[in-house]
Amino acid sequence: MKQGTTILTLDNGYHLWTHTEGKGNIQLLCLHGGPGGNHEYYENFAEKLADLGVQVSMYDQLGSWYSDQPDFTRQENIDKFLNMDYFIDEVEEVRQKLGLDNFYLIGQSWGGILTQEYALKYPEHLKGIIISSMTDNIDEYVENINAIREKEFSDDELEFMKKCEAENDYANTRYQKLIDALNRGYVDRKQPPAISHLTDTMATPVYNYFQGDNEFVVTGKMKGWDRRQDIHKIDVPTLITYGEHETMPLATAKRMASVIPHARLETTPNGGHHHMIDNAPVYFAHLKKFLQDVENNTFAE
Repeated sequence: MKQGTTILTLDNGYHLWTHTEGKGNIQLLCLHGGPGGNHEYYENFAEKLADLGVQVSMYDQLGSWYSDQPDFTRQENIDKFLNMDYFIDEVEEVRQKLGLDNFYLIGQSWGGILTQEYALKYPEHLKGIIISSMTDNIDEYVENINAIREKEFSDDELEFMKKCEAENDYANTRYQKLIDALNRGYVDRKQPPAISHLTDTMATPVYNYFQGDNEFVVTGKMKGWDRRQDIHKIDVPTLITYGEHETMPLATAKRMASVIPHARLETTPNGGHHHMIDNAPVYFAHLKKFLQDVENNTFAE
């Protein structure tokens, strides 16, 4: 497979930024979170997995920073692209255009939703999947982030946050400081300078449409997503990996690992939602062991 950066032209005429690094027979395709985030926390995966012979491919989804960004003020673009089916089929088109088959798919957060959905729709192309920091339903996620807020803040602070949210006053300075505190504790605990920018790289229209204003509210179209009744149909080796101090409920991860037929759960101490950065040595040790076990036919849940 071609190394480096390739701009893919989709059948719909838009373009996606893709990048491939690493040499070997193991193929790994990476799906970023958000929705509307980008690939950047995958940039060192090829280096970290080099001794296993892993070829790592990543891309920015439509609307995200390095890829084309449709005009989402137009309802026709919202209807056509801002839905789950579009992004699932985008994964399949990227797979085809990159020439991947019998490959591993890893998804972080929103990417973990797409990984589950892809495994249910296109299982024949997969060798294994990694669900990183994602539940199989949104309701339990919302319960957990509400519990986090109640644990971290006083009654006055909680009342203030709820008032801002009811009034759509998300730009309020005090509100943003409270959200920043939650992000430091549960999302980006290490606050890495390497992936910081001088401008915001989040595809805000995409993120707001699906999620809402921030990681601790769900007011968008992702609300109500639920695959609890279906994940038992995922029949490929599955690694579920969570930070031990993150936004997603660990109890859900344990249940998922018991329901998916061939699943293993690993947790990362002192890791938040981006635990591949917060505690990279532990995260990559778990990922490498999973890939080795599947490749050597020694994988056991």
